[in-house]
Amino acid sequence: MNKTWILISDAHRARCFERDQASQSLTELADFVYPQKTVAQVASGGDLTGAAGKGHGRTGHAGTQFEPQTDEQTKARGSFAHQLAHYLNQAVAAHECPAIVLIASSPMLGELRPALSFASEKVLKRCIASDLTHFSGPELKERVTRALQLSD
Repeated sequence: MNKTWILISDAHRARCFERDQASQSLTELADFVYPQKTVAQVASGGDLTGAAGKGHGRTGHAGTQFEPQTDEQTKARGSFAHQLAHYLNQAVAAHECPAIVLIASSPMLGELRPALSFASEKVLKRCIASDLTHFSGPELKERVTRALQLSD
């Protein structure tokens, strides 16, 4: 295994890199930015999920079923995590991704891991709780290398 995909993420931005084991170089494969609503949209009661009618029972009778109360940030983070997991799952299924390392904020790791497919879980080598989304260039390469060494 000479290539590893590294997903660096927080709740608002994610970047996926391919890391060559020999040179430890990082090649950016994808950049994701989760679209944020404006404060005015949130104040007006806009829904990030677009799921209207969630208070109605699934059985078709007059009763109701309510899902647990979840704040908008948690919903948004979950939606973004599913988008990222879908990207990784497709790459693993297409045999483009031989190994995965997740470096993400703790809340994001908690959303990402369960969204990975069985095949993606099998190639998942490490999960590291750290937010490196604000770094780039040589500093990012150095911090990734340090994070991987510290997790050994």
